[in-house]
Amino acid sequence: MTIEPNWRTSTYSGTENCVEVADNDPRKVLVRDTKARGRGVLGVRPAPWAAFVAYSKALRSRHLSELSLR
Repeated sequence: MTIEPNWRTSTYSGTENCVEVADNDPRKVLVRDTKARGRGVLGVRPAPWAAFVAYSKALRSRHLSELSLR
């Protein structure tokens, strides 16, 4: 059975560099460029995607903490 991607804009994307994520299929997470939807889709397994998101959140949190110390 094919699952139709449910695209949403990533919450961490800025207004200039948006990506869309479809994570409603338990077998894969799809990522595409909002400005160039027809140029391709990156598909990754959910576990590596979850690790990437966790790393990105931790990195962002650390960066914001460093900025507040200045």
